[in-house]
Amino acid sequence: MSVKALTLLAVLAELKALTADPATKTSPTIRPILWQDPTNISSRNLFYGPGGKEHQPHGSFVFQEEDLNGTNPKIIVRDEEGSKWTVKLGSEASPETAASRLVWAVGYFANEDYFVSSLQVSGMPRRLRRGQKLIAPVGSLPRVRLKRHLEGEKRIGNWRWLENDLSGTRELNGLRALMALLNNWDLTDENNGVYCIGRGQAPGVPGCIYMVTDLGSTFGSGGLTWPLRNARGNLRTYRRSKFIMHTGPDDVDFHTPARISLFFLATPHEYFSKLKLRWIGRSVPRDDVRWLGQLLAQLSPEQIRDAFRSAGYSPQEVEGFAVVLQGRIAELEDL
Repeated sequence: MSVKALTLLAVLAELKALTADPATKTSPTIRPILWQDPTNISSRNLFYGPGGKEHQPHGSFVFQEEDLNGTNPKIIVRDEEGSKWTVKLGSEASPETAASRLVWAVGYFANEDYFVSSLQVSGMPRRLRRGQKLIAPVGSLPRVRLKRHLEGEKRIGNWRWLENDLSGTRELNGLRALMALLNNWDLTDENNGVYCIGRGQAPGVPGCIYMVTDLGSTFGSGGLTWPLRNARGNLRTYRRSKFIMHTGPDDVDFHTPARISLFFLATPHEYFSKLKLRWIGRSVPRDDVRWLGQLLAQLSPEQIRDAFRSAGYSPQEVEGFAVVLQGRIAELEDL
């Protein structure tokens, strides 16, 4: 039996065990869900996001280990109450924080992300394997994103954009349009997580969910480009990027994920893996796109600005990003 088949069997066994446990309050036949009705969207607090004010990071933090997963430098820390956090350094901290709030606002699942302008961590090693240049001389970590690890939550695998039991559903098609709205070009399957909640599950939270777990490559060019500073969290390139490429009687083509820059032909694996993602933004059913637009239209201008304020952007950037986003939402609603 192949390694891939064994991995799939392990994931299915884990999912079956978790959903069969009475403590999860789910049925053994229930499947992970992608979207949950957000009910009163206009009441959602986009400054604090899915974790709310009560979960925001505070107090002292202690270094645990370096996280070498993914391409961005990260470390694991614990706060004074014992909660575990992943700290992401670098250019993805701000866009990921803002994006997580907008994704959550319309009913999709998102991590409890918070932006911190300067984080002091005790017990830091003398050198990190990645991201050493991002640490201030005094030992503080400037402009970072903290992701809270929830008690009882376990990631049991990844879900695929192309091969999943939600293909063709309004919720998945709406998510495709939402990624285009945010200019999220890094839509590899490794960035999609299946999470299950064990003991201590909060009321109203489903047992297992699908989530886009990395939203850092947003609010930029819409595609992997050079220089990288234009690819994410860049108001100028986000404002100038294209959004809807073509509208037909039944479907919509989006610009994002856009064609990758030829510069990255120097790394063929990166180039062709990103090139294969372009279908995600193409031929999205028009009715499902309009459905998403109607959800987003329930957000107030103040809520949208709060999402960017929470991410450490300047007042000018907050206003600029909000204006572009509101214009795109209006385009979706008018389809």
